[in-house]
This record gives sequence, C-alpha cells and structure tokens, in this order.
Amino acid sequence: MSRMIFVNLPVADLAASMAFYEALGFENNPHFTDETAACMVCSEAINVMLLTHAKWRTFTNRPIPPTTSSEVMLALSCDSRDAVDALNEAAATKGGTADINPPQDLGFMYNRNLADPDGHVWEAMWMDPAAIPPNG
Repeated sequence: MSRMIFVNLPVADLAASMAFYEALGFENNPHFTDETAACMVCSEAINVMLLTHAKWRTFTNRPIPPTTSSEVMLALSCDSRDAVDALNEAAATKGGTADINPPQDLGFMYNRNLADPDGHVWEAMWMDPAAIPPNG
C-alpha cells in the first residue's frame, strides 16, 4: 500500500469550507464526513480533513492560529500554468483569497499562492522538469 497524507485543517464554517474545496476540484468522501468533519479528496494519496474548531480541539490543545497567520504552505502541483490560474480564480470566487503573495514565474516553474476561507495557504504550482536549469 502506498503512503497517503491527510492534511488536517481547523475551519470556522464547515459547509463553506467544503464548498470552497469542491470549487478547487476536491471531492467529498462521505465515509469520513459528518457534522464536525469532512474528508475532501484531492487524489488517491492526498486528503484534506476539514475539522470544526470543536472537533479540532479534541486532537490538540494548541491554539488555532488567526486567519492572518501562516503556519504552513501546502504546495499542490497542477498540470499546466492555466490550471494554476484556474485554481486561483476558483479560490477568489468561493470565499478564499487569490495571490496572497506575488505570483512567481521562473520559466520552468510557475506558482501562485491562495488562501482558503480560514487563511490556510496553498501554493498552486506547475513545473516543467525538462526545462529546469542545470546546477553549476
């Protein structure tokens, strides 16, 4: 069995967060979803667990950071530059914030950062491995 990752995120409004991630192309797994949590599937290996604040507090007593902080940036690869742009556009129209940092275009790599409604930072990125400059 290959490894999977479950990214756990505290959210203030579960329904709004589910709608946001659905707009980004994630699918809900109803087997791990109830009124306190939702499992949003990104791929066979990547799942995002959206947890109400009350549910989050059953896992840790560490404080939930304000939506203006950045505790982690999660990079998500995209198939093209256009897909990077589409993810940011979806974020902006579904309660998130597009381009919370300036877009970065290195030719072989292109990325734009977005935040979900709770301020969790995602880096939508595309890279052409064949175009990476050689070391030296």
